[in-house]
Amino acid sequence: MAFGRAKFSRSSSSSSGGLLSKLPLWILRFLQFIFAITVIGLYAQDLRRAQQGGVYSDSKWGFATAVGTIGAVSALVLAWPALSMWAWGWDLVVFILFTAVFGVFGALFIHENAEGNGNITRMKNAVWIDLINMLLWLVTALYGAIMFFFFRGSKSLHTGRATV
Repeated sequence: MAFGRAKFSRSSSSSSGGLLSKLPLWILRFLQFIFAITVIGLYAQDLRRAQQGGVYSDSKWGFATAVGTIGAVSALVLAWPALSMWAWGWDLVVFILFTAVFGVFGALFIHENAEGNGNITRMKNAVWIDLINMLLWLVTALYGAIMFFFFRGSKSLHTGRATV
């Protein structure tokens, strides 16, 4: 090691921009995780209430809870930046799942008049959380696709010799 030169491992400094370039992605993944957990909390309440009452629980609520769980686990796993470029297809799948949840519950609750009913108000709010989730997953899918199609196979930042 010569004076003024430091060796860095691939994990500490990558040729795709370093730590600062990954910060927006980490923020997006953190928001995806938080909003997915919120979806689980909003929809699982009704599942729990139905189970405790011994009544039929609608599969729509089970689907929304499952999609929230998939979103939360995926956000945690995909927070590792090396996967983001390769997992844009999975981001697109989760985007489609949240689009389905938004469509189903939007049709049920957007035009519903709450009339002081707290459960209806909660579900109307849940629809907008679904929309936020849908848009967050769309953004990361587009980001991953752009990185995959435009920047794979490019040369390293500092020397230009290594293929990234």
